[in-house]
Amino acid sequence: MRIIRGKFKGRRITAPKVIKARPTTDFAKESLFNILGNHYDFEGLEILDLFAGIGSISLEFASRGAKKVDSIDIAFQSVKFINKIAGEMELPIRAYKNNAFTHLSKPYSSYDIIFADPPYGMEGLDKIPALIFEHKLLKENGTLVVEHDKRTDLSQHENYVQTKSYGKVNFSFFEY
Repeated sequence: MRIIRGKFKGRRITAPKVIKARPTTDFAKESLFNILGNHYDFEGLEILDLFAGIGSISLEFASRGAKKVDSIDIAFQSVKFINKIAGEMELPIRAYKNNAFTHLSKPYSSYDIIFADPPYGMEGLDKIPALIFEHKLLKENGTLVVEHDKRTDLSQHENYVQTKSYGKVNFSFFEY
């Protein structure tokens, strides 16, 4: 994995093999951040990264100047790795071990951008937007991005805006 832009542009990070994650491809990640960069100055934003895996998205946001990044993953090894890297790089990332759905049902804060990258085809994936909007986890001008495969259609949700495809990676965007 590499950080594409920001303070740590070009830095490569190797995650331990014990972490079972499917990181977002560099091509898809770069495309996603180009889209978000057209709407946001990342400096000072508060971010929630659900199903954080190896922390690729969290690190990218923090490298670009996000004020706070909360990373949620159910795997202890992922949380430990993200916190270790964030500490070494002195980034404002805090990873928490939690089930993403449990985290969404007990609101802790609201965020400018929420990124969710659940396992492709995961049961309940379609409930993520509803939980986020129901619990007002997204700030008024915020954006929710859900990464998924081409078999998943989230366009029926009332806050759906669009889906962008990059190879096998699809990003669905939601706003108020």
